[in-house]
Amino acid sequence: MKLFGTSLGTGTSLAVGAGAVLLAPVIIPVLAGVVKPVAKAVIKGGLLAYEGTKVSLAETKETLEDIAAEAKTEIAERQAEK
Repeated sequence: MKLFGTSLGTGTSLAVGAGAVLLAPVIIPVLAGVVKPVAKAVIKGGLLAYEGTKVSLAETKETLEDIAAEAKTEIAERQAEK
């Protein structure tokens, strides 16, 4: 087996595999403890961005509806003048 450009014998491969199996119960909780807060922060940021976007889009929609209503009123007034 080649690892990082070096040849490893069968005994070394077995030792690496056994070490990984033995260390996994220690390493996985440590990694989870580090990764979980980062993942949670990313999700929170995404939710906040989503909510902010929803509010901005609602305000933009309301503004466009107001402008359209004003335009319709002006058209109706001009047609009534004729």
